[in-house]
Amino acid sequence: MFGKLRTVIYHVDDLNNARQWYINLTGIQPYFDGPFYVGFDINGCELGLDPDTNGVVKGNQTIAYWSVSDIYSAVDKCVMAGATIVSPITNVGGTIEVAIIEDPFGNNLGLIAGA
Repeated sequence: MFGKLRTVIYHVDDLNNARQWYINLTGIQPYFDGPFYVGFDINGCELGLDPDTNGVVKGNQTIAYWSVSDIYSAVDKCVMAGATIVSPITNVGGTIEVAIIEDPFGNNLGLIAGA
């Protein structure tokens, strides 16, 4: 069911400083640079910076997104296995859809499908 680990998003309370910090750290310029999201392509994996910190507790800001071919089936399978939905399936642009589920042990897992 799971494909490669594709995207990691860090929630940041200062997008401008975070953008510059990751540019300095990686030596890579963002491929997407907006007021609501900054995305870097790090060797084929996405490092995203998200300034939305609603509900985020410092020290627990990172969600790793697992690539899935069918997000609806993947969410259903996770729920049937005892997971709960933290963030329902949401279209975040084009054909890309994401969801976050919580496993029975309290871990949040991101699922992502689409281009």
